[in-house]
Amino acid sequence: MGGTTKATVTEIEVAGHTVRLSSPDRLIFPQRGFTKADVFHYYAAVGDGIMRALRDRPTTLQRFPEGVQGEAFYQKRVPTRGVPPWVRTARISFPSGRSADELCPADLAHVAWAAQMGTIVFHPWPVRAADVDRPDELRIDLDPQPGTDFADAVAAAGEVRALLAELGAVGWPKTSGGRGVHVYLRIQPRWTFTEVRRATIALARELERRRPDLITTAWWKEERGTRVFVDYNQMARDRTIACAYSLRANARATVSTPVDWDELPDVDPDDFDLRTVPARLAERGDPHAGIDDAPYDITALLEWADRDATGGQGDLPYPPDHPKMPGEPKRVQPSRDRDRPR
Repeated sequence: MGGTTKATVTEIEVAGHTVRLSSPDRLIFPQRGFTKADVFHYYAAVGDGIMRALRDRPTTLQRFPEGVQGEAFYQKRVPTRGVPPWVRTARISFPSGRSADELCPADLAHVAWAAQMGTIVFHPWPVRAADVDRPDELRIDLDPQPGTDFADAVAAAGEVRALLAELGAVGWPKTSGGRGVHVYLRIQPRWTFTEVRRATIALARELERRRPDLITTAWWKEERGTRVFVDYNQMARDRTIACAYSLRANARATVSTPVDWDELPDVDPDDFDLRTVPARLAERGDPHAGIDDAPYDITALLEWADRDATGGQGDLPYPPDHPKMPGEPKRVQPSRDRDRPR
């Protein structure tokens, strides 16, 4: 990338487009001393990896114009003014029935433009622009609860790996950038959000049956105990996860980082940050490089879901901002449910 500077604005060539970088010295991660320019150039340095995660996906931007110490907001609609003509969008619809034209990165210039706009975290939908109603990615979010930590999430991920191997599926793990672990599957884009969420619940319930001491599907926090929660609602429409190679908005400027299965038990997620991940990617390559090679057919998981339903295990609660869904149980905290058997 080459550039010419005028005042505090730099014009930088990225993927054949000119992207402006203003206020490059603004502190974005003050505890680490990382500036807006550092964030911009970080995303340029991990371009191959983050484009594997973002390409052609409608993406919500988590923006911090004044840095992580300032106010943040989620941007779902690309502005209608002041946007370069080459910026692509994709129209998505929310559970409410409303729609939005979200950023849909076609190349690294889109990521650079978003970074210029103060974006720190990229939250792509699990769909592509070609079919925004049928996910091509099943996301397993392993969320440690109070009393558990990253090591417990890693142990849960090991159970995921073993179960996927039995199913003939390949999972692709990454750190969340915090204490959790994410495992992604590329799937054939044949099913609706409702069906893919149902398959995720079936997978999570099988994990819970095998390791009830470690793993829970309980939506209500009061029922989770000191276990790792499989957040099945990350597959509900309009729920997103920070993508691979996205920075996280914490003081350390950590990164949600793809890892190999064999190295996962030995990593410290705090070691993956804005400064270290570009060198890691350059030296080792992207552990998710083969993620698109073999999309999985989730029919077996949907058969498990049918089996569970026959056995009395139907749907689980949706997020509170989601419309009530057919067959969904009551969204009432168990301790406040007057109709619950005592």
